[in-house]
Amino acid sequence: MQTAVVTDSTSDIPPELAHMYSIQIVPNVMIIEGQELEDGRGISRQEFYQRLPDINPPPTTATSSSGTYSVLYQSLFDEGFSEIVSIHASSVLSGIYNAASAAAQMFGGRVRVIDSEQISLGLGFQVLEIAERLTKGIQLATILDQLPAFRERVHVVAMLDTLEYVRRSGRVSWARAQLGELLQIKPFLEVKNGSILRYGETRTRQKGLERLRRILHDFGPLERLAILHTNAEIEAREFLASQEVDVQIQPLIVNITTIVGVHVGPNALGIAAVRQMN
Repeated sequence: MQTAVVTDSTSDIPPELAHMYSIQIVPNVMIIEGQELEDGRGISRQEFYQRLPDINPPPTTATSSSGTYSVLYQSLFDEGFSEIVSIHASSVLSGIYNAASAAAQMFGGRVRVIDSEQISLGLGFQVLEIAERLTKGIQLATILDQLPAFRERVHVVAMLDTLEYVRRSGRVSWARAQLGELLQIKPFLEVKNGSILRYGETRTRQKGLERLRRILHDFGPLERLAILHTNAEIEAREFLASQEVDVQIQPLIVNITTIVGVHVGPNALGIAAVRQMN
């Protein structure tokens, strides 16, 4: 059976890898000053993060419609694919999974929609795992049976420059409750089981970088690694260069999608990692 792989733009998969594995990426929507822009079009990530502190009212995000997904699914079947796996950002944090699921109902079980329970490369690494294994001739049913075990080895941790943008998003209740306490510190977040969890904090950015290094070290040998940032590329490259990382595949450095970054804010630095199996 010929299987198509679909995801959304929150996956942060570099274009060259998406092309290599024929991964279909559906753009989400950013609304800036009343104008709807598809993710990756109309404004670069660099420009967006430079402008973000001054954009008023604050930008908002929207999910591509179920109609967008149904049109894509139909086009893939028309091209000759016999089945589709469509894997997306955490359903706790986004409506993308629901939009894709609604579209999938039109195709009688030929589209499998998966909740990655992750964002950014936490999602993207799962997509790449599926796509790579499909190219090796492994059946989709087998891959999906083994995907939860792979997901257990995926970790996403980030240090934010400020909690303000998470607070604005309204999606993390503890961010509202702890705002006064956290104003002057560098908060750490972890994505786990689809939710954003508080992962401690440091008083300065330098101490935050040291903590991020310890976290990465404690993950142990890795299959995959990405250093994530929001317009902090120099710092991201310096961070990676300062590490002696045991990783099987060349690490990525990714300025993350604006769809996630609007809730994170500029100058965030993080890690997406897949631990090697014991």
